[in-house]
Amino acid sequence: MSNKRDYYEVLGVAKSASPEEIKKAYRRLARQYHPDVSEEADAETKFKEVNEAYEILSDEQKRGLYDRFGHAGVSGNAGGFGGGGFGFDVGRDPFEIFEEVFGSFGGFGGRRQTGRRPRRGSDLRYDLTLEFEEAIFGAEKEIEVPRRETCAHCNGSKAEPGTNPIRCPECNGTGEVRRQAGFFINISTCPRCQGAGEIITTPCNECQGRGQIVKKRRLSVKIPAGVDVGTQIRLSGEGESGVYGGPPGNLYVVIKVKEHAYFRRNDDTIHLELAINVTQAALGDEVEVPTLDGKQLMTIPAGTQTGETIRLRGQGVPRLRRDGSTSGRGDQVVTIQVRTPTNLSKEQRHLLLELGKTLDREVVPQREKSFFDRIRDAFGV
Repeated sequence: MSNKRDYYEVLGVAKSASPEEIKKAYRRLARQYHPDVSEEADAETKFKEVNEAYEILSDEQKRGLYDRFGHAGVSGNAGGFGGGGFGFDVGRDPFEIFEEVFGSFGGFGGRRQTGRRPRRGSDLRYDLTLEFEEAIFGAEKEIEVPRRETCAHCNGSKAEPGTNPIRCPECNGTGEVRRQAGFFINISTCPRCQGAGEIITTPCNECQGRGQIVKKRRLSVKIPAGVDVGTQIRLSGEGESGVYGGPPGNLYVVIKVKEHAYFRRNDDTIHLELAINVTQAALGDEVEVPTLDGKQLMTIPAGTQTGETIRLRGQGVPRLRRDGSTSGRGDQVVTIQVRTPTNLSKEQRHLLLELGKTLDREVVPQREKSFFDRIRDAFGV
């Protein structure tokens, strides 16, 4: 069992809290426990705890997984599906989250260092549309993903090989500019070198001094059986390259599924509507019905009514486990629709009249309207 505190408890908000309430609570607590402000001994630990809670609860998808599965659903160490994906990475640098909300933060001692600090690459998302059967039984798909990769020509240095950058004269190589106003020191990113601490005099000819180039990468993605709309498959390290030696990000393949012509899915259950005639409903019958595995004989009991269901055990969707394996299958539910016959022949009408005489009450047949009757009805004549 996880020893982590409940994320809602950490931020001091209710589980029904709105995104605005969550952000407001985060801003208050992040300022309170920032290590450069707080004098509490465990301020840095609490600061990281608050940021971790905010990272999950501020993301609609991660929050949904957390609400369903708790910490296991959003833990990067869960080792499997987080209720629709192969896990999520929790553990971003808390100061990065802080700066996303507050912007560049200065005046509290300047513990943040810029310059050539290694930074993790960005995560990428790829939407993959599957056929209905591919989502049920699994598949292997090849995708092509454009992403930024470290420039091989300059090895990410941004400078043309054989040349050297110079130390930024504005910040003296620190990447930061400090300005004092009374007792406070304002620290901001150097505007000249943009925090790099150095200036590229001869940019790389291949990447034009960016340190990265965009390339298309072909990847093979194994789709486990039983995935559904919204399932996320994480391909670790297949996101964009890191900067200054930082690790690459991840690629999240988000599943979409095409509708089927007659099957409808609800979790691990497959639904099918089957039309039968009055005779089949009254007397019963044995009919072939389509299933995911092909046609199967099914018995319709005598006296079946519209809306009644027949369950075919084990003919549904494979049950997907958190580790990507499957355990058994759901069922297929067939809903019966009894169709009333139309355009009867004289013989059929006679037979139905005779049948009606033997039932609860004698039928008074209504004359079928002629073409001229329908025209009169349409114009109210």
